[in-house]
This record gives sequence, structure tokens and C-alpha cells, in this order.
Amino acid sequence: MKKVVIIGGGLGGLSAAITLAHAGFHVELFEKNSHFGGKLMPVQLGEYNFDFGPNTITMPYVFQQVIEQTGERADHYFDMVKLPTHTQNIFTDGTHLNFSSNQQYMIEQLETLDPIGARNYPAFIKEISRLFDLSERHFLPKTFQSWRDYASPTLGAAMLQVRPWQSLHKFFASYFTNSNMIDSYNRYATYIGSSPFQAPATFAMIAYLEMVEGVYYVKGGNSKIAEAFTTLARKLGVRLHPETAVKKILVTHKKATGVELHNGERIDADYVIMNADLLKAYPELVSEDERPSFSNKKVQQFEPSISAFVILAGVKKRFSQLKHHNVFFSENYQQEFSDLFTHQSYSHQPTIYVSNSSYTDPARSPSGDNLFILVNAPALLQNGDMQVDSTSYKNHIYQMLSSHGLDIQEHLEVEKTFTPIDISEKFGAYRGALYGLSANRKIDAFLRSRNRSRDIHNLFFVGGSTHPGGGSPMVTLSGQNVAKLIILLEK
Repeated sequence: MKKVVIIGGGLGGLSAAITLAHAGFHVELFEKNSHFGGKLMPVQLGEYNFDFGPNTITMPYVFQQVIEQTGERADHYFDMVKLPTHTQNIFTDGTHLNFSSNQQYMIEQLETLDPIGARNYPAFIKEISRLFDLSERHFLPKTFQSWRDYASPTLGAAMLQVRPWQSLHKFFASYFTNSNMIDSYNRYATYIGSSPFQAPATFAMIAYLEMVEGVYYVKGGNSKIAEAFTTLARKLGVRLHPETAVKKILVTHKKATGVELHNGERIDADYVIMNADLLKAYPELVSEDERPSFSNKKVQQFEPSISAFVILAGVKKRFSQLKHHNVFFSENYQQEFSDLFTHQSYSHQPTIYVSNSSYTDPARSPSGDNLFILVNAPALLQNGDMQVDSTSYKNHIYQMLSSHGLDIQEHLEVEKTFTPIDISEKFGAYRGALYGLSANRKIDAFLRSRNRSRDIHNLFFVGGSTHPGGGSPMVTLSGQNVAKLIILLEK
């Protein structure tokens, strides 16, 4: 029985562990934190329960398939519900647009807000559906191991069909004329930690996931997905080691022979999978002379994605104006991205996302709303500087929300703040970036780091900093893709 060691217990590592264990491999997984699931982390503050990580769930079948490949039923592990109106977009001029996968409802709203957009909406849906179909067939199921995979004629032809030279902003502006409507769709760039004015239109496929397939929520919290994966992994015999950090990957003659833990213990392995931030963990775990294709200098040349400034606020009130997902847009969205990427600074007038899962699931916070408040933040500077006073910025965000009638501080009962520094330390994220690399540069958008080391032939990478990219469905797919490749190699 071949042995696989997995470093990191995020969704990518867990999905790889389940797939490999079900195929008969001996799997040990080491996670430095006390919880499994990576950024999909439950947080409890008194009687208020929050999900730190992905609050918006799409592609439910990706998570279900991880479980059902083993013969189990996903609905025995978690209950996913589809949100009929999933995101309320609020603009500074007082208008708002409710996102829904009900296309007729969307057209009805647009007839008032953007009549040209209403007429174009069926064509818009058709085009984003085409983009997703191409991605699903040619990009998402693949594991990129060498340059030959990138040079495939089939892949090259597909890449030319997914609007690689057009920006997301220009794509959306070709269907909608109202700037507020365009901004509401431009926000999808933040799902990959990038700017809509630089990221390619290919990523309009994200709009397909929400506007056609829909947005989901897991009853009891989205972290139930990670809990389910953890339970099933243990059931299949995976040895899970929480609060156990790996010090280094052992390499002999360009082959990973195992790992060394921080306590000095060495664990042998036939394969090693790293489910950790590639830009941070790879240089930390493997000496530079063993990875000539991924030098420290090369790491510093990558542009990290945006980070986040997060407030978890439990309030003794139900805010009637809030839905499950809410976005309060800044007056100048383009300036916000210029602040984040060009000036690497915090925006004075940021767009504010508020998740209120108690809207759908009141049991999550019986006495009032559980507000997950997020604004985009620049990645940490190279020296680790955050550039802003966290208390002052937090109060500024509260003041901005109060202008929308959300008097949070007046009803605040519990509170916890996560800064980019916290994200860097808690999740091992390079410069606090949430999604690894940004997709602002074409080479990083289409040629993300491969899933297999060029220098160490039995070392594999899964997670948001490698192919197919960030987001909970993508990292889960990366784990399955790599696991299937290892299974194939052993046949």
C-alpha cells in the first residue's frame, strides 16, 4: 500500500485525502491549526456563530461528489439550501439590485435600472454559460504537470475562445450601460482576488455560477462542508493530525522521501501533497537548491491577490434591511482597485460586504444578527507592514455602515477583527493574500502554478495558489484532480 503525506488540511487536502483513501492508499494529513478546513473556519463568539471563510457557496455538486464517490450520501453529511435572492447590491445613489438565478426577475429589475441591460440579459446569460462550459471542459478537470500540458493544441484553441484579451470590466460594459449594474458584476473579480479592470473576461464564468446555477448555504454554517470531509476522511482510515506543523519536506535525489515535523519526528512517504500557500510554504519547507525552478527571487516577482479586513460582529438586533448577502458599493469602484493594486493602500471609501447568515438560519445567532463584515485590503508589504491602524479603520467601516442605517456599534454585543496580518499568520498566506496570486496578469490568470513540482517529481500542490485557482469549489477540485493523477500513476 503506497503512502501519501498531505501537508495542510484545507478543502483541497481533505478532498485529496478522501479520494486517495477510498482508492486504497495509506494517507496521513498534518494540519498546523486545531481545525480542519483551512479558511472555511467556524468561529463562535458567545451565542453568535460565524463562518470565517467562504460565505458564498457555488457548485454544490463539487462538494457532494467528494462524498458520493465513496458510496456515501452527501445529504447524510450536510443540508444545502439554494438562496432564491442571494445578494443585495446597494449603491450610493439609493438604488439597489438583487441578484438571483431567476432570470425573469433579473430582467424585471433591469427594465427600470438599465433598460438596455434588460434587453441584453438573455445574450449575457448565453455568453457566460459558454465561457463556463469551455472552462469546465478544458481547464477545471486538468492537472498541469509540465509545459507540454500548457502547449496542448486543444487547450490553446480553448484559451482563444474565452476572451483572454478583454478585461472583465469591458466585458460587462458591453452588456450593461448603468455604471451601478456594471460595478455589481465587476465585483466578481474580487472572488479571485483581482481587479476587474485588469483580470481577463474569462472569469465572467463566475457570474454564470451565481446567475444561472445559483448560490447555496449549508444549514448550520458552510463550515459543515469541512466538518463532513473530516468525518468521512477519518471513517476511511485517514490519519488526521491537528495542531501538528511540518518543518520541512525531506528530499533526496529530486524525490520527496517524507516530511519532518516540528518536534523532529520524520514521516516517510511515497508521495507528498502540499495543501498550503505555494508562495509561502514551498520556500519554507524546501531548501532553495532543491527547487531551482521556483527560486526565492521568482516568488517575489509574483503579484499577490488582495487580502481582507474582516469584522465579526454579533448584534442584539435583527436588521430588516439586510438579506443573506449584502454589498454596499463605494462611489468610485475603479478608484478602490487603484488604491489596492497601484498604490497598495487601503481605500478610504471601500465597498463593504456584509454576510448575515442568520437571515436564512436564525439558529446561528438566536438573539440577533451575526454579521460577517469584509472590505478588500491590499496584501501586506514585503516587510509585513499593514499600513493602517486596525481600530481606526474598523470604526471607519462602522461609520460608513451607519450611513446606510446599520447602527451596529449601538447594538454590538461581541466582536472580533481579522486583519491581513492575522490571515497571514493563521492560514500561512503569503503577505496575507486570500487567493494566492492575482489574475491581473495574463500569465498568472491562465498559467497558474502547476500541480506538480518541476524539480521534485513526487511532490504535488493543491489549493488556491495553484491550478485551477481560488475559491472553495476550485480548491476542492484541485485536491481531487491531484489524487486522481496519483492513482493513475500507480496503475
